[in-house]
Parts: sequence; C-alpha cells; structure tokens
Amino acid sequence: MKSINIVGCGRVGKTLGRAWHSSGVYRVQDVLTRSLASAEQAVAFMGAGRATTRLADLRPADVWMLAVPDDQIAQTAVALAQAAANWAKSAPTNPGKPPAIAFHCSGALSSTELASLRSLGWQLASAHCLLSFADPGTALQQLAGSPCALEGDPSATLALEPAFVRIGTRCFPLAAEHKLLYHAGAVFSTNFLPVLQDLAQQLWRDSGVPADMVAQLSTTLLRNAVNNILALGPVCALTGPAARGDTALVQRQGEAIAQWNTTAGEAYQALSQLAAKLAAS
Repeated sequence: MKSINIVGCGRVGKTLGRAWHSSGVYRVQDVLTRSLASAEQAVAFMGAGRATTRLADLRPADVWMLAVPDDQIAQTAVALAQAAANWAKSAPTNPGKPPAIAFHCSGALSSTELASLRSLGWQLASAHCLLSFADPGTALQQLAGSPCALEGDPSATLALEPAFVRIGTRCFPLAAEHKLLYHAGAVFSTNFLPVLQDLAQQLWRDSGVPADMVAQLSTTLLRNAVNNILALGPVCALTGPAARGDTALVQRQGEAIAQWNTTAGEAYQALSQLAAKLAAS
C-alpha cells in the first residue's frame, strides 16, 4: 500500500484522508497542521497518521497532498522542496525517494503552483472534489458520486484517478487554463447561495415578516426552486419580474434595495440583467 503525507489537514484533508484510510487506498503516514492539537484531532478523525507541526519531521512518502489554503500552496511547495532536497543529501542512495506525486486540492489554481518541486523529479497535479466540506462527517456521507476534477501531469493524474474512484468520486480531466472559470461555476452554484439566502432573510425581517415565518419562507422557496431547477433546468425554472420582462418593477425594486443596502442593490440589478437574458434565450 502506498503511503501518503497530508500537509494542511483541515476539513478537506480529514475527509479524504479518512476515506482513503478506511478504504485501504493509502496508508496515512504523517499529518502536518499549524497546531499540534489540530493535527492530533485530524489523526483521531482519520484513525491513522502521525501528528506534527514541523515540515522537517515529515518522512518521505509516495504521495503528498497539500490541502492548505490557496494562497499558501506555492510557499508550502517551496518549503517542501527544500526539505526534500535535504532528504536527498542525507540518503543519496535511497531508491524510495523522491516521492512520486504531489497534488493540491484547490479548485481554482493549477498544478503549476507546485512548480518548485519539478526539479526534484516529482509528478504534479491538482484534484478538486466538487463537494461542500463544511463538515467532514457529512462530507464523507456525500462523497460517493461527487465529481472530481483532475489536472496536471498525465502520469500523476493517471495514478490519482483510481485512488479517487475507489472512494466513490467520478473523475474527469480539466485543462489548467480553465480552472478559474470551472471554479467560478462552483462558486455561483453553491458558495453564493448562503449569501443570497441571508440577504433574503434580512429583507424579510426588515420588512416586518414575523420571525417564526422567516425560516419557513426560506425553506419553502429554496426547496421548491431547487426541485424545479433539477426537474426543468434553469431556463424553465426561472420566475420573477425580470423573467416576465417587467422592467419598471425591476427598476423600482432595485432602487428600494439600494436604499436599504447599496451593495445588495447593485447585486439585484446585475442578477436581474442576467435573469432577463436567460429568459430571452
């Protein structure tokens, strides 16, 4: 069984690490986070691994997952490359190094973020599971059937694909130059949904809707909208004043929202324009 080290074991790292350990895909070896407590919590959740906070303490592994925030991927790769160079000096005849594969989990950034490892002969990739990782326990239950975008060196993606397939994901290839747009699609599809729901609930509260009715309004409308989109598609599920072509109401409503919250008013106008365009398609 191949070994895997996990650098940055937050919600994504814990979910995938436990799935791989439970399925016998990888042997979780070393787990690094910024605090020992969080590393130990990750190890306890996954049921495997050795917790540490020092990159120098990590041992060579077959696969490395960098599940750190996007703005830390490149600098983490640089630090890892320096540590790997030290391993090479201390054990120049060790046939088990360097590790064959390193990948990160960003949906927006490509494997070029790991370029500092290229000179060491590492194969580089990115792997993004299209799934909400708000809670690792819940994410584990939702993992089966989730799409997973693979990008990077062909040898790396070829090796990673069966590892992701074995934990239930459905892999597909993605070109590096398309990652930003791909991830933006995910942002529009899910990340903005809580924002829109929060705005809706604020508007209802500020317009005098009883507190015990706000949650019911949100639940009813959201569930019906999702069901209609899934059953009919976005175009046929679209309703509202912009879809009806009621530009006068859109204008008046936009002005009222702008007085309430300038940013929300701008968002309403922009989304109304997109809704009108969709209705006309």
